Amino acid sequence: MAQAEDWQRDVLRELGRDREGAGSGGDAAAESASGAGSGAAGAPHAPARRAEPTLRLVRSVPSESAEPPGSFEASSASSASASASASASASSQGAQPPVRPVVTPPVRPVVQPPVPAPVVQPPIHPAPFVDPRTGLPHAAAQAHAQPPGDPRQPGRPAEPTSPAQPGDPRPAAPGAPPASAPAPRGSRMPQSPAHAPESVPTIDPRLAHALGRPQHGDSVARRTGRSLRKLASSAAQDVAEETRIAQELQQPVTTGRVIAVTSIRGGVGKSTVAALLGRTFNHYRHDPVLTLEADAALGTLPVRMGADSVRWAAADLAQILNPAMQLTDVTGYLVPVSDGGWLLPASQGRVGAPLDITTYRTVTLALRRYFAVTVVDCETLPGEVARTAMDTAHARVVVAPMTAEGVNGTRQVLDWLGQLPHSALASTVVALTANSPDVTLDRKTAVAHLKESGVHVVSVPYDRHLAQGGPIRTALLGQETRDAAVTLAAEAMTRAVRMR
Repeated sequence: MAQAEDWQRDVLRELGRDREGAGSGGDAAAESASGAGSGAAGAPHAPARRAEPTLRLVRSVPSESAEPPGSFEASSASSASASASASASASSQGAQPPVRPVVTPPVRPVVQPPVPAPVVQPPIHPAPFVDPRTGLPHAAAQAHAQPPGDPRQPGRPAEPTSPAQPGDPRPAAPGAPPASAPAPRGSRMPQSPAHAPESVPTIDPRLAHALGRPQHGDSVARRTGRSLRKLASSAAQDVAEETRIAQELQQPVTTGRVIAVTSIRGGVGKSTVAALLGRTFNHYRHDPVLTLEADAALGTLPVRMGADSVRWAAADLAQILNPAMQLTDVTGYLVPVSDGGWLLPASQGRVGAPLDITTYRTVTLALRRYFAVTVVDCETLPGEVARTAMDTAHARVVVAPMTAEGVNGTRQVLDWLGQLPHSALASTVVALTANSPDVTLDRKTAVAHLKESGVHVVSVPYDRHLAQGGPIRTALLGQETRDAAVTLAAEAMTRAVRMR
């Protein structure tokens, strides 16, 4: 027993030394010592022995419920005190080392960062492609470079849309320019007219059936005699002559050539000769050919060219023409001819204001860019437009009736042409026409009188098909009339090409 007590005292002594060195259990040792001293003082007669210490093991079990975040310091303090008491008890008995409690850290809520609002990028508009020819945006040039066309009727313009007026409840048409933003003056973009004219028939429908069946230019007896003569003639010579004429008619041109047709008075076949020239060039040439009517005094050129109706006149087109327009844009305002050419009338077959010089210059100068040959049916001399056309054309054709007064008046016109600064006689051809089968004037004498002025004269014989009126059909022309028309066109084309 004494040995056991000595062993316990040794253990307690060693444990006390450890607590003093570590500094962690000083307070507990002091309390134990004071308690032991007081007990010894209270029992003076007791033997000198210490109280038998009792070793207790305290296990800290963590609670299942989570502690609030605010109790973290309190729980830490209580855990520290419990650990100190447990270590004191273990030191008193010395059986096992103290078991430290497992402190569960507080569960802090995970706060998600705020999601930033999506950044909206502004729309990126690509820069428009600028046409190098016109200097305009490509989209504006395709929207306004071409006149409004009707997809159901190629080659004919559609009805232009009138701009919305202030206070008009109707919505504006898509793509239509606002009424308050007119096109700038001097713009190169083509503009549509304020209103589209209505289509007018060239011949009253009540008179169309009265034309009757068209006749052939030559009688049956003349056609039969010509067929017999061809059997005995040389075909090679005829082919060579036709080839030569075709080459003259198909001469290449660098710029558009203008051939003006006029006369000293009306009713001598001026429009008929212009229609023959236009149809001849349409037949032989493969480039665009235009027949222009510059005689607004109820001219018959649209009827002679076979047009059923007319819509756009020269005065209307003068307000639309623009250098930015292409050939396909211009032809939408013209009348297509059956043999491949185009026609621009001066009026709609109504009595109106005559064609002025400004409109004529605007139209001819603009259309020369698109057409290789332009045949102009001018008014009679000495009109202002006729004089301007004769002065500015590359070649001139003066129609003279095969009468004494007609030949005499034509000679005076030729003398006037000879007085022009650039000597217009070198590029002038006279068409001597016979409007009746019974001509009393000698043809050779009339031709010699006109040639004295230095011009070339081509005789156009009487033709029943031409005398009948109405549309000209080249298949029904007499052989001499057809040859005269081809020769006249070749002579005028040769002189037009020579002019620079």
